[in-house]
Amino acid sequence: MSSENIKIVRDYFNAVANGDLAKLPELLSDTLVWHQPGSSDLSGTYNGRDAVFGLIGKFMERSHGTFKFDSIGKILANGEHVAVTLQFSGKTDRKSMSMAGVDILRIENGKIQEVWLFSEDQAAEDAFWTVG
Repeated sequence: MSSENIKIVRDYFNAVANGDLAKLPELLSDTLVWHQPGSSDLSGTYNGRDAVFGLIGKFMERSHGTFKFDSIGKILANGEHVAVTLQFSGKTDRKSMSMAGVDILRIENGKIQEVWLFSEDQAAEDAFWTVG
């Protein structure tokens, strides 16, 4: 089971990295719950795949299309939970961010059901996403 969950998560990150939006519905539950950390106006819990797609759209809008995963490190599974170390970045004409993070994903019925995100510097990430 753990190796299947690692494959689902690896496929998710590959789809995001390659802009393969058609693949994401195969990997993300319709009832996905996404916990966006921090204190920016984008922080909070997003319920449903469409709400999460809206959040990711705001990431791309606010980063002028530059938000990306620079590298995916270790992918480790413990039952239904998968942890991923990664490096992510984004920039605009006035600000930039580049930092390490850890994503924890819960797999249920072969799809990503819940996601928790952790940033190396949450205050810097909040400042990047804040408009103004």
